[in-house]
Amino acid sequence: MYTMGIQKYKKLNQLQSVLPEGFPVDSGWLQKRGYSRQLIAKYLRHNWLESPTRGVYRRPTTIAEGDSWQPVVLSIQALLELPLTVGGRTALELQGLTHYLSLSDIQEVHLYASEAPPNWIHALPVKQEFVVHSANLIKAPASPGLESALRKASFLVQRWGMSDWSMLISTPERAILEVIDELPNKESFHQVDVLMEGLSNLRPKYVTTLLSCCRSVKTKRLFLWFADRHRHSWLSEIDISKIDIGSGKRMLVPGGKLDSKYLITVPGEFSADVY
Repeated sequence: MYTMGIQKYKKLNQLQSVLPEGFPVDSGWLQKRGYSRQLIAKYLRHNWLESPTRGVYRRPTTIAEGDSWQPVVLSIQALLELPLTVGGRTALELQGLTHYLSLSDIQEVHLYASEAPPNWIHALPVKQEFVVHSANLIKAPASPGLESALRKASFLVQRWGMSDWSMLISTPERAILEVIDELPNKESFHQVDVLMEGLSNLRPKYVTTLLSCCRSVKTKRLFLWFADRHRHSWLSEIDISKIDIGSGKRMLVPGGKLDSKYLITVPGEFSADVY
């Protein structure tokens, strides 16, 4: 009995070392590490674990971030080891590139994944809504050198608050492409126009790499159109020869104006020929 007690105490200590406070995991993750259903139930009774939603568990935390979205993403990335990044508008917000919106105002967290994250993330008691997108907008052809360059252009690691934990998020260059890809159905031209106006420091080398690997002609043409519209200096340093923008017209806005350079229709209130 004494030996069994020591073993159970070791298991609890082990849990405290492998599962940070407030990080949600599912029962499968715990069982793979030797925590049976019976042991999980015992930990729940003693308040060593809590269950924020069915089949999901976390160590209780007293810090304010206990019901914030960051521990959810960090857990998926670092503990569950699923291929998921924070991108789009949220990545721009985290880097201070949406000047009219503070981090406390974030209502949606945009996630990009090559496979669907667990459904329970949508049932967690967090203030923000998780919006999941496919990560297939930008993909490198089978080329080791290009794959490495694309990773560098696509992602950066950002520390979470004062903790030792960091999450993988999109660079500004990739994030704005992810936002533009949502036009015109889920983003407005006005909102994207404001975002693009503030992106005066994009790195042309990263932009070239990302555009050359972008699979959406619409997104590439719109990005270049917005960059032209705001006369960003980095645009002249992009190697256009590496970017396939397709051929033919693209009608994005019914009744809009046709831009003669990029052959896309834009809203009438936007001047199509400002270059």
